[in-house]
Amino acid sequence: MKNIAIYGKSISENNLKFLEALISTLKEELNPQLFIHQSLKEHSSLIERFKISFFDGQDLVANGIDLLISFGGDGTLLDTVTMIKDSNIPVLGINAGRLGFLANITQEDIVLAVKALKNKDYKLDKRSLLQVKSKTLSEIKTSNFALNEITVHKKDSSSMLKIDAFLDNEFLNSYWADGLIISTPTGSTAYSLSCGGPIISPGSNNFVITPVSPHNLNLRPMVVGDDVVIRLRAESRESQFLLTMDSRSISIENNEEIFISKADFSIKLIELPDHNFFKTIRNKLFWGKDSRN
Repeated sequence: MKNIAIYGKSISENNLKFLEALISTLKEELNPQLFIHQSLKEHSSLIERFKISFFDGQDLVANGIDLLISFGGDGTLLDTVTMIKDSNIPVLGINAGRLGFLANITQEDIVLAVKALKNKDYKLDKRSLLQVKSKTLSEIKTSNFALNEITVHKKDSSSMLKIDAFLDNEFLNSYWADGLIISTPTGSTAYSLSCGGPIISPGSNNFVITPVSPHNLNLRPMVVGDDVVIRLRAESRESQFLLTMDSRSISIENNEEIFISKADFSIKLIELPDHNFFKTIRNKLFWGKDSRN
């Protein structure tokens, strides 16, 4: 790997030593040309010492980046998706946040992770994405895909949405709720899980449709195949509602149709030995642990 980029939103004083350890280990083991995102330019002494160049997030391909390292939490890694797009550049997530389902490499394992890169002792875990189309999205020309979920959500704090949902033009249901989450298997451990959705293993070729605080308590999350097109039409007492793609939100007019389907490209996450999905959820959700023992 000749060119490696590092992205982070911000680095706290407590985590700065781990960033320095990451950079120095990369230089020692791989000696690549390093690029760091402009959001971290405040750490000028570190950047000058290791002769690191800057990138702005939209020039990964132009700089010939072979690997993008996300240094932060899951939200930081989700930001990298809009930079990578369909370039096939793999991502390694180092967890400097809290939970860390996606960025599951701990800071203490930085040396182990870099050595695994050097020895090619890893595999690429392909994660499917959602893409969404609507009239508003086509007009503003923003990134229209998401790794975790696409959500239709009310804007105000009082009234519910009425959301008509169709699967390949077959009517599914009218949801009266605060919102509706369409989740990938990757996103099944995120917002959908907090709203009662199931955990879906990566690569299972499914979507999860999860209502947010439904008025009818009989409405439960539903798993569908990822080969369908999900069409949504929402309205509320307000003139608009929110359409959220991971952490990015835009306003949509009432009754504007939204089409959600599987994206035609995937994101490659680097998976190290003994850091697989099942071990991650066991550790993060404390499965098999009992405080009484």
